[in-house]
Amino acid sequence: MGFFGTIKDEAKRNFIARADEAKGEIVYKYPEKNIRMLTQLTVDADEIALFVKDGKVEGKLGPGRHQLDTSNIPFLSRLVEGFTGGNMFMAEVFFVSTREFTGVKFGGPIGDVRDPETGLGIGTMVYGDFSVRVTEPEKLVVGLVGMGRTSNADFLGWFKNQVLKVTRDRIAELLVKKRWPLLDVTSGAYTEEIENEVIAGLKPHVDTYGMTVVRMGNFHVSIKEEDEATLKKLSKDVAYSRLAGGFQQYAQGQAMLGAAEGMAKGGDGSGAGAGLQGMGMGMGFGMAQMFTNQQQQNQQQQHQQQQQPPPAAAAPADTRTPAQRLKELKELKDAGVLSDDEYNAKRAELMKLL
Repeated sequence: MGFFGTIKDEAKRNFIARADEAKGEIVYKYPEKNIRMLTQLTVDADEIALFVKDGKVEGKLGPGRHQLDTSNIPFLSRLVEGFTGGNMFMAEVFFVSTREFTGVKFGGPIGDVRDPETGLGIGTMVYGDFSVRVTEPEKLVVGLVGMGRTSNADFLGWFKNQVLKVTRDRIAELLVKKRWPLLDVTSGAYTEEIENEVIAGLKPHVDTYGMTVVRMGNFHVSIKEEDEATLKKLSKDVAYSRLAGGFQQYAQGQAMLGAAEGMAKGGDGSGAGAGLQGMGMGMGFGMAQMFTNQQQQNQQQQHQQQQQPPPAAAAPADTRTPAQRLKELKELKDAGVLSDDEYNAKRAELMKLL
């Protein structure tokens, strides 16, 4: 058994390919570093093989079957180990899938998000899935070598955290800038806009690793049931207060409604109770409307008063003597401000006062 096992292992060393159990991996690292010359390398149609040494990509091979020989693959000469007489080279071989990987699930808490409509901070969750594709295998492999992440579990764990981080930031930003009610967001009304924002926001984070998020699917923002019930009630109160003309008016209307309900319960259980309740509702909103009209009239009066110009101040009494005024009149004439006729007319009036 040991003899045949040795033969099998030796045969494997003459043929390099992605292991069957690793077909679903984005990146598969061949376990051996010392590779014999003339070894057959098989690259599947949806992947690329990269040869890495000392953290640097020395070359790559596309889909097909390749015989590893320096005569037909020149970059291998940089990997040859001299002490082997040119029979072996040393490198890490990575198989990188270039197809789109779908159904990558993610999710987690976004944190407290302030609802623009009610002003409440509500704990929010997001979950869904996305698809990802390698666009630049060289960047991915060099990044992975530096991070030490070569398995799907290690790499996608980091990638999911990036998606959640960007999603958290973008949803909070959109709620503030666009003032979307949180109930509309959780209902899925803005799912497409959020997906587009998240994908655009992820681009600078994942470009460094030669990756791209192609699309998002089953994307959902959620809150707790009790928080949803609270938001619905407050949103209803806000809508009614706007209809009544303000919170005070709405509160007065609600008080009248409460009084009407008390009168209805004290009735004989016939249609009279319903009639009283209907009257109470009408009175409630009627009182609210009257209060609104009175406030509007007061505001109009205040506005009109503000628009009226202030009364002119009384001119101060002239305490100058006629002689002083005659002197000033002469100075004005000498300065050329008054003509001879104007000067003579004014002088005659002042002379009468002497």
